[in-house]
Amino acid sequence: MLDYTEEAECYDVSRGGEPRAAAAAEGVLSLLPRGTRSLLDVACGTGIVTRRLATVRAGLRVTGADLTYAMARHAADRLPGAVVLADCRRLPFRDGEFDAVTSVWLLHLLRRPEHVRTAVAECARVLRPGGVYVTTVDKAAAHNVGSDIDAVLASRPRSPFLDTSRAVEAYAAEHGLLPAGLTRFPGRGQGRSPRRTIADLHRGWFVTLPPGHPLAEDFAARLAALPDQDRPRPDPWFTLRAFRKAG
Repeated sequence: MLDYTEEAECYDVSRGGEPRAAAAAEGVLSLLPRGTRSLLDVACGTGIVTRRLATVRAGLRVTGADLTYAMARHAADRLPGAVVLADCRRLPFRDGEFDAVTSVWLLHLLRRPEHVRTAVAECARVLRPGGVYVTTVDKAAAHNVGSDIDAVLASRPRSPFLDTSRAVEAYAAEHGLLPAGLTRFPGRGQGRSPRRTIADLHRGWFVTLPPGHPLAEDFAARLAALPDQDRPRPDPWFTLRAFRKAG
């Protein structure tokens, strides 16, 4: 598991920066009703997407929330007075406070199914009746673009996928959230090269392959044998699902 206190300083540049943020914000906004006036961005990270949500659509009041102080500090620099420290499983907001709630690149980080269920429940709780919840699903699948890197990594041990579209839809239904749309957007600048993937292995990106483990070193050696070590393979494509709260 990555340490997001350490990741905060390099998070944006290592994950596509502004181009990826623009694509994510565009995807989210395409799923929000035009009358949306208040939005909570749960696990807002450095606020690079949150700021775009706040500035691209006029009249939209955006609040960001993140568990990690270092990430929230960066977000607060981008949205002064609009960011709070908060656990996605215990949001410090009133029932029905927001017209929309988003959680981009969050659910895949939670380690247990009950944590995902609780996070979805909390997002539903603070959403007003008729409001829309938007979240990424199937995060791991997005990174499998059919490249030679994917072929090398295909046999690696995997953690259970807890953010599958089917599971998230089931959790949403438990709290009166009904399917209301789907879109996909590119992770611009996130196409992996063999050399970058080896670096990710060595810093613990792949949670089932701890740095220094013999299996991790074996995968690193196989990646090092691939051609075009610095050529990025195709960008991933992320999936967003929208759910509308009944009422």
